[in-house]
Amino acid sequence: MTSNDNDHRGLLPAGLADLLPPDATREARAIDVAIERFAAFGYERVKPPMVEFEESLLGGPGAALASQTFRLMDPVSQRMMGVRPDMTVQVARIAVTRLKHEPRPLRLSYGGNVIRVRGSALKPERQFAQVGSELIGVDSAEADAEAVLLTVDALRAIGVAELSVDLNLPTLVATVAAGLKQPAEAMQKLRRALDRKDEGAIAKASTDKKVTEMFAGLLRAAGPADQGIAQLGKLKLPAAAAAEAARLAEVVKLIQAAEPDLPLTIDPVEYRGLEYQTGVSFCVFALKGREELARGGRYSAGYPEDGVSEPATGFTLYMDAVLAASEAPPERPRLYVELGTPWRDAAPWQAKGYAVVRAVLAAPEPRAEAKRLRCSHALIDGDAVPL
Repeated sequence: MTSNDNDHRGLLPAGLADLLPPDATREARAIDVAIERFAAFGYERVKPPMVEFEESLLGGPGAALASQTFRLMDPVSQRMMGVRPDMTVQVARIAVTRLKHEPRPLRLSYGGNVIRVRGSALKPERQFAQVGSELIGVDSAEADAEAVLLTVDALRAIGVAELSVDLNLPTLVATVAAGLKQPAEAMQKLRRALDRKDEGAIAKASTDKKVTEMFAGLLRAAGPADQGIAQLGKLKLPAAAAAEAARLAEVVKLIQAAEPDLPLTIDPVEYRGLEYQTGVSFCVFALKGREELARGGRYSAGYPEDGVSEPATGFTLYMDAVLAASEAPPERPRLYVELGTPWRDAAPWQAKGYAVVRAVLAAPEPRAEAKRLRCSHALIDGDAVPL
């Protein structure tokens, strides 16, 4: 085999990539920082398997990701298995099975890789690291606010200082629709117009002016949180929808009390990408670049179809986007030491922050060899000499 033939070994399927130095180290450190921040607020780490039985992985909220799940036959049990496309479903499974007798609320965190059948136009990667936490067993505005505030805390600890949060109510439109006596065709037109954020089309979708004004009012509520909450408060929503809007207002108030300078927006009619959310949900962005760094919100943990579920909220950090939005920390200086240097001599230099690169072959020119090995310093006559 020629060297050119061997180069093909480095080709990977679309959407998959090797993470090389120093990026792999930087990602691992960022994950550790996030997990430590979660632990500081009482979240305990769990580690689910990469592959599990299909009925567990795709039950409950996992059904929304069925089309994104790689499937394979387990040669041992002869049952179908799935490769996880998301870790939230797995953590929920652990909560309602292995940890069902633990006191609630249950606080769990996780970090690991997921893989999906296909990427999207905005996110072509099919394998990526997910890090996050879940607050399971309680349904309250305080819990919703905690999920948002913990996300912000972790992102700042990693190194993304300027953030904004967009809050959503992905079930609100369906709840409003269920509380109105409208023909199915008119309601479909109204929802399509909302999806396109087309106020003109909303006005033409129904002959009931009160209904079209209500839907237009929902659309106008998108924007800065204070203005949006005030706009929602003016609408005469059906009782169940009004309760959802009141919950969103309470969450906004709690977040603002803790983080008065955090930019907050709301979009109460957005639901795309939030298909399994059941209440207040959110996305976090970097002010510079406006790339989505995290997503989370309220959902039902477990398997509602089996009568086994609990209220929960949580979030996931998208580490590739997080690292792109944060400044890379300075690399650890590398210190070259010559062949025969006692092993114990490395420790004092490592304590000073150096990575000690030991020679394993004799080199006639230590400085040249140190540079070849990408070292920033060489140990010469007992001193770390910059190169």
